[in-house]
Amino acid sequence: MSAPTPDLEAYFARIAYTGPRDVTLATLTAIHQHHARAIPYENLDVLLGRAISIDLAAIEQKLVHARRGGYCFEQNALLRDVLRSLGFPVTQLIARVRWQIPADVTTALVHMVLRVDLRDRAMIADVGFGSRSLITPLALEFDREQAGSIEPRRLIQRGTLVVHQTLHDGSWVDVYQFAPDPVPTVDFELGNWFTSTHPQSRFRLNLTAARAGTDCRYAILNREFVIRHTDGRAEKRTLTTPEELLSVLAEYFDLHFPTGTRFGPPGSPWPS
Repeated sequence: MSAPTPDLEAYFARIAYTGPRDVTLATLTAIHQHHARAIPYENLDVLLGRAISIDLAAIEQKLVHARRGGYCFEQNALLRDVLRSLGFPVTQLIARVRWQIPADVTTALVHMVLRVDLRDRAMIADVGFGSRSLITPLALEFDREQAGSIEPRRLIQRGTLVVHQTLHDGSWVDVYQFAPDPVPTVDFELGNWFTSTHPQSRFRLNLTAARAGTDCRYAILNREFVIRHTDGRAEKRTLTTPEELLSVLAEYFDLHFPTGTRFGPPGSPWPS
């Protein structure tokens, strides 16, 4: 059975991309950048009690036609299928999140990453890591600083693993780590089920949204709204009412919900 193909015209309209579609680094970089700036990262459906499907039809309906956002299993699966339909060789990889996790805590395999093989190099693409998502892909090269986002990035090797790091407060900090081996789609189905349904999943316990601007990144974690600039400045603001949250989601993330929408069960950061 052939794999379903994405609606390229609808996708490119969604991300406001009108450039070339050839299999080159320039095209990959441009599509990645447009996607990161147009489609926000968010977990709001989890908090609204809605099921998260990572079938292409469901992802397109939500992220493209309904102009919503999503998290890694939705975002990177959409980018994967678009790139494959254009002829890019794409390998899906699975990672353990390490961002802001103590070194002695082992995390589950709950993050999707893409390897894109070009004629003369391999790239890492990732539009689904929220406040540390890449804006442009990283070259799969080690121990050198790269400008893949608001903050400098690099890849290092740690044993058999590839580790994605970001420069944070003057130090290199792990974002996630992954083996370079391809994984079957069923592994992402399992990761998505855990992420969206497990009582201790961070996506069940926190409200999060992020979106890249032209020279900054917007991010919400529960009640904190941050605008982080390329020069290192961070403007922080506490969201005090549900109405203020809905206003910020609309203005900065292009996410529009009916008046009176509340996210999460009683006791959560934004109880219904």
